Amino acid sequence: MSGTIITLIIIAVVVVYAITIYNKLVALKNRFKNAFAQIDVQLQRRYDLIPNLVETARKYMEHERETLTAVIEARNEAAAAAKAAASHPDDGKAVRTLGGAESLLGGALGKFFALSENYPDLKANTTMTQLMEELSSTENRVAFARQAFNDAVMEYNTYREQFPNSLVAGGRFQPAELLEIEDQAARKGVKVSFS
Repeated sequence: MSGTIITLIIIAVVVVYAITIYNKLVALKNRFKNAFAQIDVQLQRRYDLIPNLVETARKYMEHERETLTAVIEARNEAAAAAKAAASHPDDGKAVRTLGGAESLLGGALGKFFALSENYPDLKANTTMTQLMEELSSTENRVAFARQAFNDAVMEYNTYREQFPNSLVAGGRFQPAELLEIEDQAARKGVKVSFS
């Protein structure tokens, strides 16, 4: 009789432990989904600013139409990728696609800002200055939100992969993808010259 009671207690402890692991996996998964929602808010703010920025610059940069068009096209692609990733932040492919689209947008914006330096009237324009400050502020918010998302993903993935949690996670809790945005400029070496 006492052997049956001990067996039932052991089974109950194992079941409660498995339920605890499952519930924590659910909580961590929801945390990284929420973190992605914060990125989505900042990206939408950014996507809303870009057309205003381009429209303000358009009258000054008429012969730079190709650059302006590239920025808008990259913005539209990134917005579409963000929408797809926002509906499924646990879909690794959607998150990778967003990272690639954001990289292209960053490159197009970099070229746009470099060209805008050649237009003193544009740089002096109050609306343009305000929009660029807003965009810069938004870029910082996006970076902060992306870091929070990646931290939540790392915590989820680490917990998911630990033993015995991996047994409970099984096929129900897939690994989450980090949001990585390639910044080609950051990967280039710094050239220092004293001549």
